[in-house]
Amino acid sequence: MIRNKEKGFALVLSLVLLLAMSLMGGGLVVIASSDHQGNNSSDEYQQTFYVAETALMQAEKSLVNRMLGPIGAGGVRDQTQREIPRNGDATDPPPNQTPCYRSFRNLNRDANFRVVEQVENQSFFDLIEPIFNVSDFKNHAAVDTDDAIAQEEDRLRNFRYEFFSVNSGTAMYKGSGVSIKKTSGTSQRQGTAYRIYGCGMLGNVNNPQILIPLETIVVLSH
Repeated sequence: MIRNKEKGFALVLSLVLLLAMSLMGGGLVVIASSDHQGNNSSDEYQQTFYVAETALMQAEKSLVNRMLGPIGAGGVRDQTQREIPRNGDATDPPPNQTPCYRSFRNLNRDANFRVVEQVENQSFFDLIEPIFNVSDFKNHAAVDTDDAIAQEEDRLRNFRYEFFSVNSGTAMYKGSGVSIKKTSGTSQRQGTAYRIYGCGMLGNVNNPQILIPLETIVVLSH
């Protein structure tokens, strides 16, 4: 009688074990997929952060070129076109209400608020494209096929950046240097402070998938 009751027990046990192993296998697949998606998302956020840093550098470069004069042929600055970048006046249009602009909650948003300049919807890839055209780029790249490089180019084309800057008024500029009389020294002179706002964006600039805003302050000497 006991043996008759045990008939079919092995089949039931096998089915239970198979179900448990299936659940464990499915769980491992979900975990692996989540980790992969998480790594991709982390990489995209990191790249967008670098693009936002690039926006700040481009804004500072623009201010320096206006303060010291644009660089002409032979790398020589045209000092006849030097100026102190100033905020626009009431006759100039206010800044465009882009997602980047709206992401900075600490801005004065009254009708009289003006900026020195606002540069929108810039391609990050267009900025770094010359790197891909260097003859020995493939030898130093992490990938070794033309298809992989083309895929990376397409990925980077999805990143955009914007920036705008505000003249914050006069500030003391501290500089250091060397001379014949002194081995080193520090001097202070009048300068102008600028608050720079920059954004890195992934996807459509009007509705970006990822938007990272950064800001900084620079003081330029007169």
